[in-house]
Amino acid sequence: MKRLIPLFEHAVKKPVWDCRMCGQCVLHSTGMTCPMTCPKTLRNGPCGGVREDGGCEVKPEMTCVWLKAERRSHSPINPGRWEAELNHLRPPVNNQLKDTSSWINLLSGADRRAPAGWTGEIVEDSADLLVGAALVEIDDPSSLPEGFHS
Repeated sequence: MKRLIPLFEHAVKKPVWDCRMCGQCVLHSTGMTCPMTCPKTLRNGPCGGVREDGGCEVKPEMTCVWLKAERRSHSPINPGRWEAELNHLRPPVNNQLKDTSSWINLLSGADRRAPAGWTGEIVEDSADLLVGAALVEIDDPSSLPEGFHS
């Protein structure tokens, strides 16, 4: 059964959301856009290399995954509580979970355990995690706390 569930999950999620079976699905918090389709596999927002036309810097013919996520997260069919999760800080991918079922990992809690070496604090359902992945422009870098930009 443990081998059949990932096959079924992949058969459902791959054609619809281009699922990469990372084992830590965050589709609901990224506007039903898989961040693992980003060539850099960035899970917390765009890299800064988004072209003016919205194309990816690595694959210019591809629209930036995070532009899609931003648009889709504001869709009227997307629940409001999921829309707020777009800017939540997600821990790095635990590559040990690759090709495992995110459904099983969600139920067992394996998807919420941080990979070894991760020192970031993981807090679930907290407004404190809104980190501004929505591109905040800073007019005066000297106004940042000392040591912030060094």
